[in-house]
Amino acid sequence: MPEDGVLENVNNMYFDVLKEIGNIGAGNATTAMANMVNTKLDMQVPQVLLMSVEELPKAIGKEEDLIVGIYLEVEADIEGSMMFLLDMHSARFFVDKLMGTDQKDNFNFTEIELSALKEIGNIIAASYLSALASLTNMMITPSIPYICIDMTAAILSVPATEFGMYGDNALLIESKFGDDFDLNGYFILMPNVDSYDKILKSLGIVS
Repeated sequence: MPEDGVLENVNNMYFDVLKEIGNIGAGNATTAMANMVNTKLDMQVPQVLLMSVEELPKAIGKEEDLIVGIYLEVEADIEGSMMFLLDMHSARFFVDKLMGTDQKDNFNFTEIELSALKEIGNIIAASYLSALASLTNMMITPSIPYICIDMTAAILSVPATEFGMYGDNALLIESKFGDDFDLNGYFILMPNVDSYDKILKSLGIVS
């Protein structure tokens, strides 16, 4: 890791790269989801934040709100954890579009619908990791996804334990997409310390 005297500059450069990854990844994810559900999706410029793990629940919304959390581990050249979060209305929209149903405010997802959400999570995760892999020239793959529906605080308490093993900060990318409807998703990436170094070196930020 760099010395303290240059750490701030390194972090600023790293954050600029993360923002670019966020922009590319969000664009890739929007295109992939639009093709998946055969619906036109317009993406707003994503908001990219680097913050402490403890701040994540408040940044995402009310801690007591129910959300869908899709959790994966990152493997191959770098290791860590990642999660994609959807509010319930966005999750229902994608499931209905994917399965040709019209359940609207029915948030009691069946096993088949949960499997569909996992597939959506897989595609979104692959979109972001592809952006990171392209910029770093590394092989990065997601594990089999795990899915959970619970309150925001409860869902984030589990990866927070995992993230705590990897470092103090997480990358949060908030994506809004839709046309005549509003869809919200949050992507969280937390590489471990060794992987953080690998990313910096591959980008030429540190030697």
